[in-house]
Amino acid sequence: MLSALYGLFVYLFFLATFVYAIGFVGNLPLLPKTIDSGPSGPWLEALLVNVALLAVFAVQHSVMARRSFKRWFTRLVPEPVERSSFVLAASLALALLLWQWRPINEPMVWQVTDPLGRLALHAVFWAGWAVLLTSTFLINHFELFGLRQVWTHLRGTAMPAPDFRTPLFYRHVRHPIYLGFVLAFWATPAMSAGHLLFAAACTGYILVGIWFEERDLIAQFGERYRLYREQAGMLLPKFGRRSSGPVQR
Repeated sequence: MLSALYGLFVYLFFLATFVYAIGFVGNLPLLPKTIDSGPSGPWLEALLVNVALLAVFAVQHSVMARRSFKRWFTRLVPEPVERSSFVLAASLALALLLWQWRPINEPMVWQVTDPLGRLALHAVFWAGWAVLLTSTFLINHFELFGLRQVWTHLRGTAMPAPDFRTPLFYRHVRHPIYLGFVLAFWATPAMSAGHLLFAAACTGYILVGIWFEERDLIAQFGERYRLYREQAGMLLPKFGRRSSGPVQR
């Protein structure tokens, strides 16, 4: 029961942080602080603080996502709450970034004033978040964020073995969740220096993260994943004739 309550608390905390992050990146009004608003300070200080915040999130996410860390970590905590603990740490790192981020509004990298151009960029921004969220549900949203594990433990049943599937977006792009992030981070009518730092650093981290993640997936699924890499693009969709190989499961 305690593990289930813990998992539920973590999920709700993640959800609140994630929703705020959407408004933060999109500079939505009524928020007390966004990527381009709030207390700033000297340019160099803002740059150093922001780089440190991005590094904290990147290191936390990279280290805790590795299989070797998970094996060590489950010696300290029960296995059913390992994923929830990862989500909690990632949410805390993100919350710290949202709280302490320093806007850097000059120079302005680009400023789109045309109404149709602004509308198009806003549409891409929201499409990115839609692709991201839809993709989490395609592979199992509640397992991704730890709820399925604690619920299965509460019921006294075992988690099913990992299943390799390629539903919808995954048929054409291997990492649609990351694609959604990239679209949302870059699609803005007003790209400040601070926003550019955020988007570029996160995109770089995503590319590094994909390299590590695909190593783990090849270790787990072997030739099936190697074949899948030939059939689907990494971030840009690849369309065309697909084989009837095991990636179709």
